[in-house]
Amino acid sequence: MTRIHDIHWRFVAFSALTTQELYEMLQLRSEVFVVEQACPFQDMDGADQKAMHLLGINRVEGGRLVAYARCFAAGEKFAEASIGRVVTHMSARGGGIGHVLMKEAVASLARHWGAQPIRIGAQARLEKFYNQHGFVKNGQPYIEDGIPHIEMLRVA
Repeated sequence: MTRIHDIHWRFVAFSALTTQELYEMLQLRSEVFVVEQACPFQDMDGADQKAMHLLGINRVEGGRLVAYARCFAAGEKFAEASIGRVVTHMSARGGGIGHVLMKEAVASLARHWGAQPIRIGAQARLEKFYNQHGFVKNGQPYIEDGIPHIEMLRVA
């Protein structure tokens, strides 16, 4: 299992991703969102080029990507800044890395664009997880790619 202190965090623009990082990012998102969740959807949505990418790289396991999120400035996805495609590798689950990922995403977004409200479109089953990071339900539930979702807002 990946340990929290084994992870090195990188927050980079799309153009700064290495070819290997890009491949691992797309592979991880596909493994979890398409295969594991049995949800065929268009992951490559044209938004990656506008995002900042948070990569959680396991230094011990040969530099493998084990956690990822993409972050957007206000006005790109929502009126507020936003975080999406939050994902951890199956081998990294159960030790709190998802929580560290969210803390890193919020902190990285604030360092890059300043402290501000953040809106997410979360899978409804993860509402309590996001509540622990200051996000509260904001709006009516909706279905996206066959999965119940809710918008959540974290005030600055």
